[in-house]
Amino acid sequence: MADVITYRDAVAEGIAREMRRDASVVCLGEDIAAAGGVFKTTTGLLEEFGPGRVWDTPISEQAIVGAAMGAAMTGMRPVAEIMFSDFLACCWDYLANEIPKVRYMTGGQVTVPLVVRTANGGGLGFGAQHSQATENWALTVPGLKIAAPATPADVVGMLAAAIRSDDPVVFFEHKGLFATKGPPPPPGHVVELGRAAVVREGADVTLVALASTVPLALKAAGVLAGEGIEAEVVDLRCLVPLDAATVLASLGRTSRLVTVEENPYQGGWGATVVSVVADEGFTLLDAPVRRVAGECVPLPFADSLEEQVIPTVDKIVTEVRRLAAY
Repeated sequence: MADVITYRDAVAEGIAREMRRDASVVCLGEDIAAAGGVFKTTTGLLEEFGPGRVWDTPISEQAIVGAAMGAAMTGMRPVAEIMFSDFLACCWDYLANEIPKVRYMTGGQVTVPLVVRTANGGGLGFGAQHSQATENWALTVPGLKIAAPATPADVVGMLAAAIRSDDPVVFFEHKGLFATKGPPPPPGHVVELGRAAVVREGADVTLVALASTVPLALKAAGVLAGEGIEAEVVDLRCLVPLDAATVLASLGRTSRLVTVEENPYQGGWGATVVSVVADEGFTLLDAPVRRVAGECVPLPFADSLEEQVIPTVDKIVTEVRRLAAY
């Protein structure tokens, strides 16, 4: 295998590994077969596995997720693609009311082992209806697991865990990360869902990030290190299950916390993390908690305006400086 793999290619690799391993894994979505996906994240799957396992669908999110639900209830492990995460709203009844409730309402007699993959987030100038970070939508629904990898290796490892899960998983792939590169995953690579990673160690402040905000936090930590402030960066990887233990352990070392999320400040996942810290780790804190988050406005199309709305390295650095001086 090559020395590096792109995040984009890691998606196809992760799906292919599970399709080779388990004949019950199938893929469905718009333009995922011959076209290889609108973001080229399913390239090669049709050629290797054929039309019996890689299904092009009509332009209907309800049809895609409804068919995936039925397939999952009857013995398959479908991987359904919703092209943009904004369009989860189109199939929200299935995602919020049907899929996460089946196992509970049948007393465990029926499981729905499916993955809904979707391209998430902004930073590419796609406008208000194609740029939202919607992890917080799914976070309001009990019964859904939520995964959002930041690196190519994690894409492969977390896809493996997601596809093998007997509970439904919403898998957020960040559009702004597709072209990024990283070390390829080893054969058989599996990353347990709900296990955060400390991706940079530091003693002065904890930065908790997810998906696209992980590289932002790492860049900010590099800037801050030049000023004598050592930031520890925690990649949450998943929102459900949430690895609060790793966050609290980091806070025990640093005593200061900043969450960095692309979700709007209003109802963002950072608020949940902060509330857990206030409840279980209040005595660890030496300063107020800060949240760097998206602004509560529709995302602008213009690059210069979009940058005002979503988190940036400068915004993170500014908040950490304030905390360090507290």
